[in-house]
Amino acid sequence: MIRPVFCLLLSVPLLAQKLAPFEVEEATIAQVHDAMKAGRLTCRELVGHYLKRIEAYDKNGPAINSIVILNPDVEKQAEELDRRYAQSGLTGPLHCVPMIVKDNFETKGLQTTDGALALAGYIPDKDAFLVKRVKDAGAIVLAKSNMAEWAFSPYETVNSILPGYTRNPYALDRVTAGSSGGTAAAIAASFGLVGFGSDTGNSIRGPSSHQALVGIRSTMGLTSRAGVLPLSLLADIAGPMARTVEDAVAVFQAVVGEDPNDPVTAAAPAHLPQDYSKSLDRNGLRGAVIGVLHQAYERDTTDPEVVRIFMAAVEDMRRAGATIVDPATVEGLGAIRREQGGGPCMGFKYDINHYLAAQGDRVPVKSLADIIGSRRFHPSAQSRLESAEKGPENGPDSPACQADKAYRDKVREAVVKTMDKLKLDAFVYPTWSNPPRLIGDLNTPHGDNSQFYSPTTGFPAINVPIGFTRGGTLPAGMTIYGRAWSEPVLIKFAYAYEQATRHRRPPTTTPPLR
Repeated sequence: MIRPVFCLLLSVPLLAQKLAPFEVEEATIAQVHDAMKAGRLTCRELVGHYLKRIEAYDKNGPAINSIVILNPDVEKQAEELDRRYAQSGLTGPLHCVPMIVKDNFETKGLQTTDGALALAGYIPDKDAFLVKRVKDAGAIVLAKSNMAEWAFSPYETVNSILPGYTRNPYALDRVTAGSSGGTAAAIAASFGLVGFGSDTGNSIRGPSSHQALVGIRSTMGLTSRAGVLPLSLLADIAGPMARTVEDAVAVFQAVVGEDPNDPVTAAAPAHLPQDYSKSLDRNGLRGAVIGVLHQAYERDTTDPEVVRIFMAAVEDMRRAGATIVDPATVEGLGAIRREQGGGPCMGFKYDINHYLAAQGDRVPVKSLADIIGSRRFHPSAQSRLESAEKGPENGPDSPACQADKAYRDKVREAVVKTMDKLKLDAFVYPTWSNPPRLIGDLNTPHGDNSQFYSPTTGFPAINVPIGFTRGGTLPAGMTIYGRAWSEPVLIKFAYAYEQATRHRRPPTTTPPLR
């Protein structure tokens, strides 16, 4: 029987479509799931794509140096997900999402070191709360990522567990910023689908800015820190880093919620939304009132090109329907900051000692004093470790902590008062006032704008890419900062801006493998 000519013509493109290989670079969760439903991709194949990219680019080629350890069971776990998918479809909203997890998150069966040789050999017997949540949603841990040792540095990613710096894939001679730089570099280079970072003063938002990613720092109490090694529990937050707002929100949706092992999560109001994806509104900036927070970024060393790109982003928000209040000044803030006193409250010494004591014999060191005595740390961390050990170990009921609480309350009141007065829905400012530094350069201006507003108030902030400086080579980001529990509003603004501008583009140092 002769087939009709039109059937032959149709079969060629259909066959080509069926056989077209899945492009893992810049892939999103939705694209992965669509490809699986179309029979174009298995979980095992997806994991294989990422493993090949890590092999080609992380220690070889451009040598991004973002991965500390691979999950040796990841292929077996992917095959199990394929088996379950064949029986009943997607196992959850994050089905077969290969995640890059910062090395301060406890991961069951995988070494967790906080970037330090002092903790080499520590293999937790359970997952951090957030890791368990994403696994329950169908995700798998592909690899642990490099980090600044003890999460100390917001400026570069280097430690004692992995030789050498993590490189920025957009410019190999540049830093990744902050302690979550390994996760940021890995996600930017498409070594995984999404990732986890932690942020005490900068380290979700800063590395996201330096690598053209979306990073969500939530309201204090909305996400658990249980199982994440502490830097300072007064400000520590853990959360997602991704190439798109939609993917960051998918992870965020999976991890929010109360955890009895982190009492701060009991503070979350009962009326919070159940579905953050409803905030993914392309028209989300219409009617928004946005304040430009010059106090966050203006200083003598602020880079003019960063400001120009940021102001273009503000104009883009205006064109998308937002009303811009410029400037939006938090009144009385200078006086409040000058009055701060009372000494350190809790902090690294207090928090790490309590964490290590709770681990018992599972960890090779039992205290900060043991860490210093071991000499198993990067030289750049020595002075901070020794300084912390010499300082007081003030607990939450100490006069110092009472003074700290009063100070934070005053800052919150000043921010909210300004927002009420100006009828603001959010503030915006450049996440960094300067482009990424050269690796090893700690003398030129860093431009970190993230250390004060969100960490001090506990209010949420999201970084979104706004373009590139230095001839279109170095990424820049914008922080969208708002009231407590305003994540739905901030997500709406971030998504609408992202969809209107689409500044994200992949680095050229890690191209598709052929």
